[in-house]
Amino acid sequence: MNEDLMTAALEAAAHGWHVFPLRPGTKRPALHGEQSCTGTGPCASGHRKWEQRATTDPDRIRAAWSRAPFNVGIATGPSGLLVVDLDMPKTTSTKGSSDAPDGAATFAALCERAGHSVPNTYRTRTASGGQHLHFTAPDGVRLSNTAGTIGELIDTRAWGGYIVAAGSITPTGAYEALCAPVVSPVPPWLLSILQPAPRTVRAPSGPVTAQSHSYADTALDNEARNVATAQQGGREAALFRAARALGRLIAWGDLPRHTVEQALQEAGESTGLTAAECRSTLRSALNWSIAHNQVRREAA
Repeated sequence: MNEDLMTAALEAAAHGWHVFPLRPGTKRPALHGEQSCTGTGPCASGHRKWEQRATTDPDRIRAAWSRAPFNVGIATGPSGLLVVDLDMPKTTSTKGSSDAPDGAATFAALCERAGHSVPNTYRTRTASGGQHLHFTAPDGVRLSNTAGTIGELIDTRAWGGYIVAAGSITPTGAYEALCAPVVSPVPPWLLSILQPAPRTVRAPSGPVTAQSHSYADTALDNEARNVATAQQGGREAALFRAARALGRLIAWGDLPRHTVEQALQEAGESTGLTAAECRSTLRSALNWSIAHNQVRREAA
């Protein structure tokens, strides 16, 4: 047992964060897997994974951490957290250095482009030198994990994800709190990027017809207008949402990609975004949407 690790787990739970044990010195859950589940104890009614077994109960925490010096995992979804993981670039030379910007620098640039400063919220330093920014997720919104959606070396953890809590120790270093645990809400501009793209009315399935062409052209005009009229602070998010929505029409053959890119590029630049900012946002959003909408779905 390690008193400091038990204290770290209890302190996290006191803030309403659901914790579970990680293997000593690692970032891996210490709980058994489904293949080795005996169907007894907490799993008597079926196998329970780490997200389901994470707890804020001090007695359960003391019982678990009295058995071994477990590191502390925080299940972000049950804890009502959205954590932005700002990673460090991989080394690219034998000297062990990289000229690429780290996740924190990229995130700061995104905040500036959105017209805001970097949010003042609870953060921890990771063992690799990165940072975890903690935000409270809004009620009624179920956010998922992302990898690279916001930018290079920026991931997020929400439902289905977990982070390593401050006080945990690995061979590469310790996780340390950088400020008092006052957690701010997710900024609206960031939430607009992370929320699933709104569903658009789908054209009839089957061969492309004059009707579907008309629908697609109308959708393109509407999305371009949404971008062109976006207010400062939400321009890049509006461009991202528009590209996500129209990417499916590209995948379905209703619109050519170059037409969508040209219309949204012009709309984005008209709001004050640079050509490079528009191209970067369009490329990532369209690529994602096209890859995830290869099959046209029937209307419900």
